[in-house]
Amino acid sequence: MTIKQYRDQFIQELTPLYDAGEAESFFYLILEFKHQLKRIDIALQPELVFSIAELETWNSVLEQLKKEIPIQYILGTTHFYGLEFEVNENVLIPRPETEELVDWIIKSQKSEVRNKKVKILDIGTGSGCIAISLAKNLPNAEVFALDVSEKALATAQKNAELNQVQVQFICQSILETEDLGQQFDVIVSNPPYVRHLEKQEIKKNVLDNEPHLALFVADDDALIFYRKIAQLALKNLNQTGQLYFEINQYLGQEMLSLLQEMDFKNSELRQDIYGNDRMTKSTR
Repeated sequence: MTIKQYRDQFIQELTPLYDAGEAESFFYLILEFKHQLKRIDIALQPELVFSIAELETWNSVLEQLKKEIPIQYILGTTHFYGLEFEVNENVLIPRPETEELVDWIIKSQKSEVRNKKVKILDIGTGSGCIAISLAKNLPNAEVFALDVSEKALATAQKNAELNQVQVQFICQSILETEDLGQQFDVIVSNPPYVRHLEKQEIKKNVLDNEPHLALFVADDDALIFYRKIAQLALKNLNQTGQLYFEINQYLGQEMLSLLQEMDFKNSELRQDIYGNDRMTKSTR
């Protein structure tokens, strides 16, 4: 079977679950990942064929997609802020909104004149996407990353090696931490923030595959991680140190109120590319 013929079959079999454009994007993503071929290659060489072994591999991927397993988990990799990251069932798949948070931190740091290293802590690092992207783009940064999951940290460590950066990883429960033991210039966190009442808004492929430990919080205490991290930031941020959060889009004003009540200064709420309240920045 030619690759062009298989492409048409692939898209047709997925269109009950995905729109045709998304199914086609899956096809070309897999084609490039597994065969180093692009759309233009198929257009210029329509006679290219898959071997029987290759067809078996593709059919296996197709069946996983029909089960709504995220393409990033199937391939075991994704891209974030121009870097490649290994992902698996132990970590959340990095999202574009989080890239915006990383970009905000990088631009804020680069706008400041610093003659010394800046110490950064990423709390709830998961795949390590925030910490590693900051380490890669801020050469004067000493970066630490904390997570409660040993399996997530093992993935993050691989990603640090993959991207050739130094990050110091810490396995620790932030909710059980009374003091971070050192001072930082920047603390950033994208903690669990989806309330159980919002589960119906979560796509099935996320709900069935991504780690709930990193997603959900109780309906009656949705800001539990933010409150705890902010308390630690009061102790462990240097004077004029910065605290960044990715937040629940429905709780922007509640987050601002929490930060103001705890005497953080210059608290700012920003929307993401979709127009949702998504991140905050505050000064110690």
